[in-house]
Amino acid sequence: MKNLFLILVVAIVVPSAAFAQTASGIGIKGGLNYNANGKYVESATQASKNPDRNVGYHIGLFGKIGDKLYLRPEIVYTKTKSDYDNDSFEMQKLDAPILVGLNILGPVSVFAGPSFQYILDTEYEDITIGDIKEDFSVGLNFGVGLNFKKVGIDLRYERGFSKNEGTLIGNDVINSGRLDTRPDQLILSLAIIL
Repeated sequence: MKNLFLILVVAIVVPSAAFAQTASGIGIKGGLNYNANGKYVESATQASKNPDRNVGYHIGLFGKIGDKLYLRPEIVYTKTKSDYDNDSFEMQKLDAPILVGLNILGPVSVFAGPSFQYILDTEYEDITIGDIKEDFSVGLNFGVGLNFKKVGIDLRYERGFSKNEGTLIGNDVINSGRLDTRPDQLILSLAIIL
C-alpha cells in the first residue's frame, strides 16, 4: 500500500513539474479585486461605518527573474470600489508590488512582499474629498500561484500597513467626516509571460 501511494505521488508530481512556469521574462497581467477600504467616521456623530466589499479590476506589467526562487516586480493600475450605506467610494491607484516567490511543488508557488501604492484619484459620490494624508503608502501582498508554462493564475491578499485618511467635505456637517483609504482586498490575476 505504501509503495502504491509513492508511485501515485510520483505519477502526479513529475508531469506537473514539467508544466511549471520556468521562464524568466516580462509579461502582462489583469484580473479582479474584491475590495473594502477602512472605516468612514462621520464628523457630527463620530459614528463609524464599515464598508461593504465590492468588485474592482486591475491591469499591468510584471517581470520574473529566477526559477525555483524568483523575484517578481510588478506595476499595476488598480481601480477599487467600496460601498458605505448608499454611497460609494472609488479609488484609482498605481501599485508596485515587489514579490519574492518559491516554487514549492510542480506548478504551485507561494510569494510575499511589499506593495508600494500611489493614489491617482478618489471619488465619494456627491461629497468632495479633501486632502488625503499620503498619496504614497506601503502595504503587503502574499498569496499562492499556479503556473503552467507561460500562463499563471494567482490569488493574493493585500493590506495597507498604516492608516491613510482622507477628509470628506459635504454640504452639511452630517455628510462630512474621515475615510480610511487603506486597501484590504483579495486579488485574482491571470498573467502571461510574453
